[in-house]
Amino acid sequence: MSKRNSVSIVEAFWREVWQGKNPEAADRLVAEDFAITSGGTVIGPRETFKQWVGAFLTSIDDFNFEIVEMFQNEAGDRVATRWAVTGKNNGVMGAEPCGSPIYMTGTAVIHVREDGLLQHNWVERNALEVHRSLLKRAEAS
Repeated sequence: MSKRNSVSIVEAFWREVWQGKNPEAADRLVAEDFAITSGGTVIGPRETFKQWVGAFLTSIDDFNFEIVEMFQNEAGDRVATRWAVTGKNNGVMGAEPCGSPIYMTGTAVIHVREDGLLQHNWVERNALEVHRSLLKRAEAS
């Protein structure tokens, strides 16, 4: 029995949904009952996730998503990724759109089903630091 390459499955998700700025690509890549847990908040199912992605992408101009590191567990059902997002503030986290640079880092642990669809994504990001940076820039202007 060959070992599943879940890293390539998750790479496709990052490339098509996030790097490609195409929430609709999730239809082919994630389960219908897919959910993401972001900072303890569960967002799902798939249709709700797609709306959440669209809103996030809209809030950062010149959005760029970079994979820093990625690996899977022995069973191939979990993939861990370190990532970074850069761009310009267009209302991210409810901030006033001002074009300030955004630099966000995070980690994600993704459950990959046997059929290759993504089931769940647990993500943590440096949201507090990004928010504080935006507040400082707003106070300085």
